[in-house]
Amino acid sequence: MASMRDIKRRRESIQSTSQITKAMKLVSTVKLQHAKGRAEETKPYFDKMYETVSGMLAKSQNLDHPLLTGKKESSGKKGVILITSNRGLAGGYNSNVVKLVTKGDFSKEDTIIFPVGRKGLETMKRNGYTCRGDYSEVMNNPLFGDAISIGKTVMSAMESGEIDEIYLAYTIFKNTVTHIPTLIKMLPFSKEDIETIVSQEESSEVSTLLMNYEPTESEALDYIIPMYMNSLIFGALVEAVASENGARMQAMDSATSNAEEMIDTLGLQYNRARQSAITQELTEIVAGASAIE
Repeated sequence: MASMRDIKRRRESIQSTSQITKAMKLVSTVKLQHAKGRAEETKPYFDKMYETVSGMLAKSQNLDHPLLTGKKESSGKKGVILITSNRGLAGGYNSNVVKLVTKGDFSKEDTIIFPVGRKGLETMKRNGYTCRGDYSEVMNNPLFGDAISIGKTVMSAMESGEIDEIYLAYTIFKNTVTHIPTLIKMLPFSKEDIETIVSQEESSEVSTLLMNYEPTESEALDYIIPMYMNSLIFGALVEAVASENGARMQAMDSATSNAEEMIDTLGLQYNRARQSAITQELTEIVAGASAIE
């Protein structure tokens, strides 16, 4: 059995840790309320933009734009916008997003990571992936201008032929408890994707009349596609911040509960050790008195 001094020191250490985790939980709770509000306000626009571009594809015939349908000669290079956090202590939040890439169909040789968040950057470099840029500061307070900057970089890489496909890996904020790691293909749309969209449009009550572009198809898409990209990236950033704070709040709540259980257990051990020490002292006193008699 550990000595009373050791038990006391360990209990005091855990009590200090418990105070820290409790404070971090409170901070995460406050941040979550703010981030949750932004996510709920942004989500309708986020979803509507995706539906709008999908509807355009379904209502267009023989659509030919390299950013939407890809190039005829493809090298198979992929770019992934990976959104994680700058700090840890959020349970499996960061590792779950990273696994979407490391456990998915993304080889190290043919994948370029555009990391948003320090944890994702460090992990992907450690796993041998090529990382382009560092957008860690964006996670402190995501703005639409940040999404525009990231979108320009990624689309420039696609237009120059450095990558042929663009993916977005982030965490969907469903509610305070549920956060869903998600990987979506942003560009280009494959024939299978377009056929799926068309079938969905035909099964719905949405009009399937052909889409007309003004002034020209190319000029309209050159304006719409960046807006589509930037909107999806900004929506993902906002949801990721809410998910991060929700995950950290849960992790710190569990840590605080575990610390309290350990403190109770150590309290019992301390009382038993103290009782054992008192009993031993009494036994020694009685034995000494008997010896004198």
